[in-house]
Amino acid sequence: MTTMKDRENAFENKYAHDAEMQFKAEARRNKLLGLWAAELLGKTGDAAMEYAREVIKSDFEEAGDEDVYRKVSGDLGDKADEATIRGQMAALMTEAKAQILNEID
Repeated sequence: MTTMKDRENAFENKYAHDAEMQFKAEARRNKLLGLWAAELLGKTGDAAMEYAREVIKSDFEEAGDEDVYRKVSGDLGDKADEATIRGQMAALMTEAKAQILNEID
């Protein structure tokens, strides 16, 4: 009986860890996306960091990435099309995950 409980606890711990890592990766991706968009908008320094924080906050409006996409797309206007923004989101998710894994090691 203890073995089954140990396995159950291990699965629960892994699920919690994976969910936490996904949350961190999405927040990091959103920050990187915000900094990328800020550069396109001509923002630098503190203004760029503030914009990145706005992008991070936009992710709490609804589940998924659409709220982040809408925020960045609306702010960028014709400076970047949908494919460019979504491509950047995907590339930056990969980069964010790599950064987080490097911090753990």
